[in-house]
Amino acid sequence: MNEILKEKIMEAFSSVLPITAIVLIASVVLTPMPSGTILMFLVGAALLIIGMGFFTLGADMAMMPMGEGIGVELTKSSKLLLIILVTLVIGFIISVAEPDLQVLGRQTPSIPASILIITVSVGVGVFLMLSVLRPLLKIRLSSMLIFFYIVTFIVAFFAPDTFVPVGFDSGGVTTGPITVPFILAMGAGIAAIRSDKSSQEDSFGLVAMCSIGPILAVLLLGIFYKPTEIELETATVYDAANSRDVVKYFAIELPHFLEDVLIALGAIVICFVIFQFFTRRYKKHQLGRIVVGFLYTLIGLVIFLTGVNVGFFPVGQLLGSQLASSPFKWILIPLGTLVGYFIVAAEPAVHVLNKQVEEISSGAITVKMMNRGLSMGMALALTITMIRILFSIPIMYILIPGYIFALMLTFFVPPIFTGIAFDSGGVCSGPMTSTFLLPFAMGACNGVGGNLMIDAFGVVAIVAMTPLIVIQLMGLVYQFRTKHVAVLTMQQTAAISAAASKNINWGKIHVYGEEASSR
Repeated sequence: MNEILKEKIMEAFSSVLPITAIVLIASVVLTPMPSGTILMFLVGAALLIIGMGFFTLGADMAMMPMGEGIGVELTKSSKLLLIILVTLVIGFIISVAEPDLQVLGRQTPSIPASILIITVSVGVGVFLMLSVLRPLLKIRLSSMLIFFYIVTFIVAFFAPDTFVPVGFDSGGVTTGPITVPFILAMGAGIAAIRSDKSSQEDSFGLVAMCSIGPILAVLLLGIFYKPTEIELETATVYDAANSRDVVKYFAIELPHFLEDVLIALGAIVICFVIFQFFTRRYKKHQLGRIVVGFLYTLIGLVIFLTGVNVGFFPVGQLLGSQLASSPFKWILIPLGTLVGYFIVAAEPAVHVLNKQVEEISSGAITVKMMNRGLSMGMALALTITMIRILFSIPIMYILIPGYIFALMLTFFVPPIFTGIAFDSGGVCSGPMTSTFLLPFAMGACNGVGGNLMIDAFGVVAIVAMTPLIVIQLMGLVYQFRTKHVAVLTMQQTAAISAAASKNINWGKIHVYGEEASSR
């Protein structure tokens, strides 16, 4: 176990190192920052690495087996009402407990956090129910995605402008480190019990559907709810004078995140206990492993969230603000591209998705392929976001053509790539996005004097959109190469068969200048 944990921590180190180096270089070359703030950032990066190592190990041991077990048992059940009730409750509980959603709720100035969280959780519950019923009713994923995105954009037309970016952001942050491993494993469990040819494709798509529910719910909230304008709180920038201050600042904040994670995991543990009581699915040794996995998940998430919120959140906002208010604000575009390319590797749920994709596709879609595709998608997202903030481009000018293109691609790519792509959109927009990229965008928006609710919010929405396009384009390339290899194989087989035949006319052959013919 210690060796596995060490391996997970080393993987996390290689993921977090590039983004840490980029921020350090930017703080020296572009926007000098207090040494105490940089020290806090470095300690936050160290906590990020340790926390991610513990979390990914815990997800493998607890969250994945539990989600898969629930998916299998739900599929076995013939009671439609039971499936609807269980998925509604599970979707609501895991969303209320999602730390990413808590972060977004605290940063949204015009909507009280409790109202936003409840609205989003209802949306996730309803759409988790729909996504579980979809493979049971043999409905194609792309058909449901097209239908519900059309409905979403129609509703967005009637929603207030200030709610549209927040609505689309909520669809991304809901699928965070607690929700994603559980829902991905649930999808794998639903598909595992089936043996038909479409079961592999149906392993994916649950996260994609659960990302639509919050968007639609928040947009509907915007139509019927009249918010009061609230002043946005600026992130606290910690300037530690010495090592004791560093420990003090992290120690002060750690209990808050411990409470959040305990509530999150506590809700899931209650669901698991009820599930185990009625199904008796897991044996004693399996239960012991799951309990240890929950403990690792708890430790990992608390350390991770403390590091990213205390160390990364203030630096992101400060970096964006200083660059945007400088004469070289254009540098936000290439810097955003660079940050986007590397930061996706620091999202804990990305590692869970990539590993599951490789396992379910039997190695046809490798972790390396997924990492490259998601990195390109995130780089594109941050490039678009920075251009949008600098030139105050309305979010719908980007989302409408982006989603139209993504949904059109669903008609041409293999169905499994559609599911993976739309799942990836939710997975990429995790805690690193909500606690570094969103503050970075908010700081940049403040620096150029933009409207926070309209211009800054929306970064999560764009981050969740671009992988839909990039991964599906990757699917087109994969499909083309597969067909090309198949054609070459057929040609080689035909050539070998012909060579084995005696009735071959080899034509005329020149040997050392003399003409000969073989018969």
